[in-house]
Amino acid sequence: MRRLAQYWSSHPGDLFSGGGDAHTREVRFVLWNVLALNLLVAFAKLLYGVMTGSLGMQADGFHSLFDGVSNVVGLLGLWLASAPPDEDHPYGHKKYETLAAAAIGAMLVATCVYLLWNSYTHWRGAVQPQVTAVSFGVMLVTIAINYSVMTWERRKGRELRSEILVADSRHTGSDILTSFSVLAGLAAVRLGYPIMDPIVAVGIAGIIAKTAAAVLWESSQSLTDVARLDPEQVHKVVLQNKGILDCHGIRTRGLPNHIFVDLSVDVNGGMSVADAHALSHRVEHSIKRSFDGVAEVIVHIEPEGHA
Repeated sequence: MRRLAQYWSSHPGDLFSGGGDAHTREVRFVLWNVLALNLLVAFAKLLYGVMTGSLGMQADGFHSLFDGVSNVVGLLGLWLASAPPDEDHPYGHKKYETLAAAAIGAMLVATCVYLLWNSYTHWRGAVQPQVTAVSFGVMLVTIAINYSVMTWERRKGRELRSEILVADSRHTGSDILTSFSVLAGLAAVRLGYPIMDPIVAVGIAGIIAKTAAAVLWESSQSLTDVARLDPEQVHKVVLQNKGILDCHGIRTRGLPNHIFVDLSVDVNGGMSVADAHALSHRVEHSIKRSFDGVAEVIVHIEPEGHA
């Protein structure tokens, strides 16, 4: 742990710079851009909310700031995950990224609670937003920005197989839903049906709760070492290597973009150690070529008929 602390203390700039591998740098680049846009959206809502005395817009602005907090959590998670393997963590620190994604899931739960409480205050009449044409304009522009951010971040998250980006895109999606609840509330007040504001918000809180469950479920898959590859597909790839008689004991685990594979293969009992070693490397390379995100492959060589 001391060695790990020394690494982080000696590489604080990696949080801001292009430190780390290419995957980490690209994910970090996306998060910094999303953070900047989230802060822009939050500032617009808060500024006009204060100018018009609209507590609803101010509350939504603070929710957008909350999105920025999730971006910071993601950046910290990447920084922590960038440390190389050491004696205490021989498989590396990539699961800090998973922990960061889980933290974002927890923030989604908090967002759900926030919406439910906000709905209650609206129902009690504690929040009476002022309705102006500019109010609708500000909300629609910020929704458009958030939709663009969510789409780009989700696409990059799937492309890079980044749990943080996928989880954060879902958080941004929740902000869009929250903004629509504000719009619905403004429209309802304008039309003389203020009771629709808390009703719509409660429905959106339920959607956000479902999203939070999805984020936390995916995080649990990594933390509980769920199988990441189909053993049958791995079996087919391995048997394509000349000299392999059979393949069994296939196990996979890890993150979607950082998968560990171990398996056993049967070979001719007369094979030399050098040939067996070369064969294990061919098996490793064939698996890495066939499956994205494989970080390490351990091949156990066994003589044919070995019990």
